[in-house]
Amino acid sequence: MSFPTVDKQLTIIKRGTVEIVPEEELIEKLKTSRKTNTPLRIKLGCDPTRPDLHLGHSVILRKMRQFQDLGHHIILIIGDFTALIGDPTGQNKTRPSLSAEDIKENAATYLDQAGKILDREKTEIVYNADWLGPITFEGVIKLSSKLTVARMIERDDFSKRFNNNEPISLHEFLYPLAQGQDSVHLKSDVELGGTDQKFNLLVGRDLQRDAGQDPQVCLMMPLLEGTDGTLKMSKSYDNYIGISEEPNDMYGKVLSIPDELIYRYYELVTDIATQKLPEIREKAAKDPRNTKHDLAFTITRMYHGKELAKSARQYFEQTVVNKEIPDDAPELEFEPGTSVRLLDIISEANMTQSNGETKRLIKQGGVSVDDEKVSDINHELTFNEGDEYTLKVGKRKYAKLISR
Repeated sequence: MSFPTVDKQLTIIKRGTVEIVPEEELIEKLKTSRKTNTPLRIKLGCDPTRPDLHLGHSVILRKMRQFQDLGHHIILIIGDFTALIGDPTGQNKTRPSLSAEDIKENAATYLDQAGKILDREKTEIVYNADWLGPITFEGVIKLSSKLTVARMIERDDFSKRFNNNEPISLHEFLYPLAQGQDSVHLKSDVELGGTDQKFNLLVGRDLQRDAGQDPQVCLMMPLLEGTDGTLKMSKSYDNYIGISEEPNDMYGKVLSIPDELIYRYYELVTDIATQKLPEIREKAAKDPRNTKHDLAFTITRMYHGKELAKSARQYFEQTVVNKEIPDDAPELEFEPGTSVRLLDIISEANMTQSNGETKRLIKQGGVSVDDEKVSDINHELTFNEGDEYTLKVGKRKYAKLISR
């Protein structure tokens, strides 16, 4: 195959990228790749610690897809071995390791969702337990000799914990070495990661150099802010937009981001052509409302198709703008003379993902019955013959509660 010019590849690769270490080496690798008609080996490691992917994860996965579309060979590493250690990056305490069963289950879900972004047919999927698992204790000692404790303590999260007299387990020092050994085993040319992964990526360069390999280039992508506009997108912060969210929820959540993030989302998580981005920036500054609706439509279309994106926009207009009950709101029937906890009704109707989320919504005033907010998590509804209630959960979910 023929590769695009190096300049054209760089334009695509650098879109949204925070740092390339070192950029001049990437240019040389691209030149050699084009001259020899050999694709670069692009590596991304993913520890399946959580089963759900969100738009924050898509930032790096989309960069992988861009390399893929340029003709390069991408390798997605499922860190079934490193997940047993637990990545200490960004942690102020030792991260608990997962069971092998949890890892396997999460990995399957992860791959299904990653396939919404990557071309699965052209993606090499590997598991690092295949080469890290057989390493003997002697091998671990030899690998540990490659880095000093002083170098490890330079790492920001370790230094903070050390200075605060917070415990650092020895096994956490092994994580960057294990990730770096992935690069040696796979002979990667480029490794991708978030800005918080810089230390780990650079360790891979050191280990490759020590193994006599041409060291990889490290490409860092930004951490996407969530719907609150402040913290990085995370399920833990409840500010995430899942790539498998229902179309109506996805559309509505995108509309909830602050105006100042409109351009950033366009740049990092959409398929809008790079040459159109300056026009988007200008439009977002002049008309943020409609630009944000266009963004919500674009993102929903990417994951659910044009027709469902149109339906999501209509649903938003109907339920939020016009405050109407949607025609397809589910009807839930209850026996006359019964009393049922609202918490149980919401959970059994799968209107939230957990009882914890339901309780939080009730406490924050996000649940109403017949337009009256409910703040008591133990609130009960009593159903008499012919009673009808309209239940609203969050900003976009409705149900009709009927007794007959």
